Amino acid sequence: MDNIFTLKDKVIVITGAAGLLGRMHAEAVASNGGIPILLDINTKGLKDFCDTLNDKYQTKTEFIELDITDEIAVKNTSNNIFDDFSRIDGLINNAANNPSMESSRINYSRLENFPMEQWNKDINVGLTGAFLCSKYFGQKIANNKNGGSIINISSDLGLIAPDQRLYREKDKPNDKQNVKPVTYSVVKTGIIGLTRYLSTYWSDQGVRCNALCPGGVENNQSDEFILKVSRKIPLGRLAKRDEYQGTIVWMLSDASSYLNGAVIPVDGGRTAW
Repeated sequence: MDNIFTLKDKVIVITGAAGLLGRMHAEAVASNGGIPILLDINTKGLKDFCDTLNDKYQTKTEFIELDITDEIAVKNTSNNIFDDFSRIDGLINNAANNPSMESSRINYSRLENFPMEQWNKDINVGLTGAFLCSKYFGQKIANNKNGGSIINISSDLGLIAPDQRLYREKDKPNDKQNVKPVTYSVVKTGIIGLTRYLSTYWSDQGVRCNALCPGGVENNQSDEFILKVSRKIPLGRLAKRDEYQGTIVWMLSDASSYLNGAVIPVDGGRTAW
């Protein structure tokens, strides 16, 4: 049974690899014998992280600076990785903007003030970027004899609306209250649609595509916010940063060989309420 969870020598491309969860996904791949290929527009710190993975797990981890909204760059990168490894076995579409909720004189997080420029940036990275990576890396995966796995990282907020009451501040007028910006929900919901499309597109070539919908991760939020959001989660807490790794390994490995087109919430039960 242990062998069906192995990722030994599988080449797994991870976008947004410099981020908190991107690094966790990469470590999950490396620790189970896979070869993570780390893609990010911000490669600061990735070299040290790459070296750490290679030293600790004896992998051939690489990192590449890539703007996933640049189609030519994505195409060239997919070809270069294929030339280096002669295969691509998996893709984790993890990259996304997390639009700011910070206040200013005009609260730009609110729908009525949300800038068109920010809308375009967020859609471009979160949806267009995932489409382009699926287009080029997915095609390489489809060329494998036994296909492979694409994981699209959505969110619990791809399944439910954000509860804006979590962000309310006492004695602040409504038009100044911070909210979770609209693009986050739109992108994470769109990712689910992309997942369903891809799950049927290369299925005859053994390519499976599924969506993971993580809940919130504890990451230096205020005690007040953690308490408020924890009350909305049946397990009574936010996730630890490493608690999605087991699901990632399962979804990439042969242990999930019949999993396709699934939308999997791993959110402590929040979307069950």
